[in-house]
Amino acid sequence: MAHPYVPRDLNLLDYVPNSLSQSTILAVYGLSSLFVVSITWLISGRFAKISKLDRWLMCWWAFTGLTHIILEGYFAFSPEFFKDKTGFYLAEVWKEYSKGDSRYAARDVGVVVVEGMTAVLEGPFCLLAVYAIAKGKSYGYILQFAISLGQLYGTAVYFITAYMEGDNFAASTYYYYAYYIVANSFWILIPTLISVRCWKKICSAVQLLGQKKTKVR
Repeated sequence: MAHPYVPRDLNLLDYVPNSLSQSTILAVYGLSSLFVVSITWLISGRFAKISKLDRWLMCWWAFTGLTHIILEGYFAFSPEFFKDKTGFYLAEVWKEYSKGDSRYAARDVGVVVVEGMTAVLEGPFCLLAVYAIAKGKSYGYILQFAISLGQLYGTAVYFITAYMEGDNFAASTYYYYAYYIVANSFWILIPTLISVRCWKKICSAVQLLGQKKTKVR
């Protein structure tokens, strides 16, 4: 069966169309994300010393961590998701998202590597960040800074490689902006804000430590 992706001559042998509608796929993802954020917010409320901002950060790290591990992990290790006939939700997600970037269906090497590393490395570290914030661990800001830089790097590679390859992988303008641009913009904006905050916190801590050493001398 002919696939809906661009370029039209992309060879996807045994392609099977989506069983679920776009609205169903997005609704399940949205409700699942809301559930994760809600549970994390409620649990974080049990820690009296945590600020509201840190509680929101715990929600972000839980959400993005599970997204990396489950969604991106499935993609990285399921090379023939476009052949799925069962209506398995994760396969349906990537069939749908490939309308915004057909490199996923085509198993572009660069995309597979970036997504695989994100799932295996960044995903677990995001969940570790949730724990670090909850327990007030000393490595919390350094960890968040490192993960955010990794996310920014991965997103930059993702967009730059698409540009260098012609940036013609979306089935329509709608999918280009809705999936490729808007959906990925959150992993530019939020990691940038977190990086700036963590940078300031780390610099302040180092400066304070330097002042204490000076007083001791």
